[in-house]
Amino acid sequence: MSKDQYITGPGFRPISFHNLTSLKLSNNNITGEIPSELGKATRLQVIDLSSNLLKGTIPKELAQLKALFNLILHNNHLFGVLPVEIQMLSQLRALNLASNNLGGSIPKQLGECSNLLQLNLSHNKFIGSIPSEIGFLHFLGNLDLSGNLLAGEIPSQIGQLNQLETMNLSHNKLSGLIPTAFVDLVSLTDIDISYNELEGPIPKIKAFIEAPYEAFINNSGLCGNVSGLKPCTLLTSRRKSNKIVILILFPLLGSLLLLLIMVGCLYFHRRTSRERVSCLGERQSPHSFVVWGHEEEILHETVIQATNNFNFNNCIGKGGYGIVYRAMLPTGQVVAVKKLHPSREGELVDLKTFRNEIHMLIDIRHRNIVKLYGFCSLIEHSFLVYEFIERGNLKMNLSSEEQAMDLDWNRRLNVVKGVANALSYLHHDCSPPIIHRDISSSNVLLDSEYEAHVSDFGTARLLMPDSTNWTSFAGTFGYIAPELAYTMRVNEKCDVYSFGVVTMEVIMGMHPGDLISSLSASAFSSSSFSQINQHSLLKDVIDQRIPLPENRVAEGVVSIIKIAFACLLANPQSRPTMRQVASQLIARWPPLPKSFSEITLEDLMPQTTVTG
Repeated sequence: MSKDQYITGPGFRPISFHNLTSLKLSNNNITGEIPSELGKATRLQVIDLSSNLLKGTIPKELAQLKALFNLILHNNHLFGVLPVEIQMLSQLRALNLASNNLGGSIPKQLGECSNLLQLNLSHNKFIGSIPSEIGFLHFLGNLDLSGNLLAGEIPSQIGQLNQLETMNLSHNKLSGLIPTAFVDLVSLTDIDISYNELEGPIPKIKAFIEAPYEAFINNSGLCGNVSGLKPCTLLTSRRKSNKIVILILFPLLGSLLLLLIMVGCLYFHRRTSRERVSCLGERQSPHSFVVWGHEEEILHETVIQATNNFNFNNCIGKGGYGIVYRAMLPTGQVVAVKKLHPSREGELVDLKTFRNEIHMLIDIRHRNIVKLYGFCSLIEHSFLVYEFIERGNLKMNLSSEEQAMDLDWNRRLNVVKGVANALSYLHHDCSPPIIHRDISSSNVLLDSEYEAHVSDFGTARLLMPDSTNWTSFAGTFGYIAPELAYTMRVNEKCDVYSFGVVTMEVIMGMHPGDLISSLSASAFSSSSFSQINQHSLLKDVIDQRIPLPENRVAEGVVSIIKIAFACLLANPQSRPTMRQVASQLIARWPPLPKSFSEITLEDLMPQTTVTG
């Protein structure tokens, strides 16, 4: 079939799919969406629509193409998630979706495409961790996941890919050690792990040893015998040398010197404990974490033992200025311990942030704000101890396919209410008011009952009366109020805007970046809407991984989106206060003006401005 049979005007319009075996239309400036009718071309073996202007989502109907072995869609404007139905393409050899706007997590079902030779998902917006199921792709030769928002550790199962020749994981947020199983990647010739948060030794295989330094730059602490990296054995060698010297001198010094050393160490430890340990405790309940106060040394040792000397196996998260560990105390109570990053000189990277979080949380007691149980400030170990929140942060729950499905509409509405209540308390019930400044899905934790707890007060500010409240830039990209781009004056309306972003993220199941940028210009006036977004149906915008809400829940979803849109108004003075938001969330939901499936985004636009 000729090219003209597929293109009429700017759109992509296949006329007939019967007997079609190959569809190659790259670099043709084709617009529109990929038609779901392609799924009827059961003989299709190759689809190459790369380097066009295609938009929309990848139709799940393509999973019906049992004979398909090449799916090439890179360099378009596709968005949405990668359909889990991809697992049905058992004959697939090459999958290239690079340079689009795809998001969500990489589906673990991809591991069932056991014949894949090439997998390229680079330069998208994939979040979450790399699924360990990729280790099932035993014939995979090329893997490129670069330029995404992937986090967590690299799964050791990738070490099973003994046919892998090239691997690019650069420009993500990967952390931890490179798996030791990578020594089995005998076919690997080309790697790039730059611009992550990786640490520890690089594998002793040819691909890593011969890689240029650019393949490792901008990581937390990689080491190895590669030009530009520090040798991993340097510190170990020094320690061994010191031990040898001690073993030689010790018998000569005798028991007298040993006694002097013990006395000196005891004196020094007592002195530094008095000078450098700062502790506070919560004593409201006999079951609380009450080991602070006059037992600093016992506390310090208790936390060290509970975290196994801050062993990486106890790590449950990593933030901008500390690593969070899970620790079980001798009483059986589980707590979260945030250990601050030390600098090379042994001092804290951000002592101001450390003290600020203590100062903000010391007197706060609210069910939707994480509790600070205590802190310890020593040069060798400085940490904060919080209540342990079981399900992790909201971002992680939304990015996981399984966890997102457990987060049904009722639970999502409750999460939004919890965050609103926390911010209302900070803004209106604290004196002076507290502005969080970094409300994001990463800083909202969910407990076992899916109750929301706002965390991470390291950048919070007191809103002082009779002050201009100018501030340095703080916050998470994608959640920051637009006015902070041209002024550094902080007020409670900055948190209101961030709350609006998080609320839309909860409803959509992913960060609403594209929607916000197209809907929030020009103070959210009707003229600011593109015609496409203005008339988009709400049912097509919300998270597609869970069933459509019904009855009272549907009314709640519509009401909350209206509130979120009001919070996203470009003019800060037109946004509601968090007290107004919280009060609306406990009120009875108004009935829907029409069927949920017929409601458009235009129906939810603010009609009047609210000042507060």
